[in-house]
Amino acid sequence: MSDIAIKFENVSKQYRLGSIGTGTLSHDLNRWWIMNVQGKPDPYLKVGQVNDRENKSTGDYVWALNDINFEVKQGEVLGIIGKNGAGKSTLLKILSRVTTPSTGKITAKGRIASLLEVGTGFHPEMTGRENIFMNGSIMGMTKTEIKGKLDEIVDFAGVEKYLDTPVKRYSSGMTVRLGFAIAAHLEPEILVVDEVLAVGDAEFQKKAIGRMQHVSQTQGRTVLFVSHNMQAITNLCSRVVLLNRGGVAMDSDPVNVIRNYLMFQSLKEGSISWNEETALGDSSLKLLSIKLQGDDNIVRSHFFSNSIIKVQLEFVIEKLDDDLVVGFDILDDNNSIVLRTYHNDGHPDKWPKLKLGYNKIVCDLPAGFFNSGTYYISPKFSLHCKKWIINSDPLLSFEVEINHGVSPFWNRISKSNRPGSSAMILPWKVNEYAE
Repeated sequence: MSDIAIKFENVSKQYRLGSIGTGTLSHDLNRWWIMNVQGKPDPYLKVGQVNDRENKSTGDYVWALNDINFEVKQGEVLGIIGKNGAGKSTLLKILSRVTTPSTGKITAKGRIASLLEVGTGFHPEMTGRENIFMNGSIMGMTKTEIKGKLDEIVDFAGVEKYLDTPVKRYSSGMTVRLGFAIAAHLEPEILVVDEVLAVGDAEFQKKAIGRMQHVSQTQGRTVLFVSHNMQAITNLCSRVVLLNRGGVAMDSDPVNVIRNYLMFQSLKEGSISWNEETALGDSSLKLLSIKLQGDDNIVRSHFFSNSIIKVQLEFVIEKLDDDLVVGFDILDDNNSIVLRTYHNDGHPDKWPKLKLGYNKIVCDLPAGFFNSGTYYISPKFSLHCKKWIINSDPLLSFEVEINHGVSPFWNRISKSNRPGSSAMILPWKVNEYAE
């Protein structure tokens, strides 16, 4: 047990939807009587629905977390992944003592520094300098110790020019940079980082990941990292926990968990759809479905390599913008992007004409493009160079089986001896050189 930094034991968290407490005076009195007079467990913890964002709730209670059990070793970098609403942030909030579990307990060894949301632990009226000293004091550091770390924190965050400016005037990116710099440099035994790093630019994200690797490998500090960036999870973490509907679905090495997560995300054979309440998007656009079809227009998830793969997107546009860009990524088994395509990549005359209301557009992936293997589709909708509308994890997978070769050598081919994601047959010429 001496090398265990964090231990989650039967941790559950229940919320009541729409109300504080039980929602009624009679229920509050009933809970008080049963728990405080009779000495029995909370009766309202016996009911509650699983936290499933794909289905509309019909009850008053929901389990954000349900019976979480796992340990984290000292010096370990643990990644936590899962869909939005899976319970990741709730778990970190309980660990950081922002909220309490409904049942179970968490045992942590050492000081915890958390970066959960933009502005977490900051007083907006205080300057950056004052917030650094305040956070250090909360962590039990002396003024002299904080002064010794001040230059390092400021340099890492890149906010020297604005150090004596109130934090309320910082941009979200500046706030995140300073928050992470404080959390990572004030020498906590446990560093907890939520998806908030996604607010920063790519350069800072790379810098932050490097810092987390450093404190883990050279200082023996424990890191819990939540992200939807599978590449960052793969590069940083030695172990990954997958949460689904408030429970631990998988706990293993990064490659194995991520591969299963991507497969898990493929909810239906060759298609996935949502109603307007659960659809991805915002007030301007809602993605209703993604479908995969072959040459015969039949929905499927298995294709031969000599077949065109049709990717069909159905969506509703509530507010039409000239800068709207519709597309998707294709990823391989290693979570590497094989290609990214948008509806307006070609000549403007060939662009699909998007309109207010219902739209259905199709992209044809050419026959012979893919090598054998499993591939994943991640939808990408944005206002060009302005903001993401949908920037999702992979939602659908498909299999490709090689069969398009005409050479006898293709009869002996497999992905192991024909590497890469693409296996196109390309034209070759002999002795046709320019004079």
